[in-house]
Amino acid sequence: MFIIPVIIIISLTMYIYYKVRILRMDHIIEQYYANSKARIALGLFVTAFGVNEYIYYQTRISLFIGILFIILGVYNITFGWKSKNYHRQKYQEYQVSPKNES
Repeated sequence: MFIIPVIIIISLTMYIYYKVRILRMDHIIEQYYANSKARIALGLFVTAFGVNEYIYYQTRISLFIGILFIILGVYNITFGWKSKNYHRQKYQEYQVSPKNES
């Protein structure tokens, strides 16, 4: 079960990367697009952490905590995916339009 800790580390790293990247962006559409990617990474982190919680401890309480983390993680992944698809269209329109419009 080496893959789950690797997924946890990579998804946490991607979450931090996108959150820091938001601070360097100027336009709000770019920020929303990066935030939805960060939400997907956070959902993957929470889901993998919930799976790892149950695999490592294998008790009844860790099962309930793991199920709760999995539900929250899947919710974040689906909401982030829908948000990413919505903001991707706006982001592509922003990239095509002139940058210096006021």
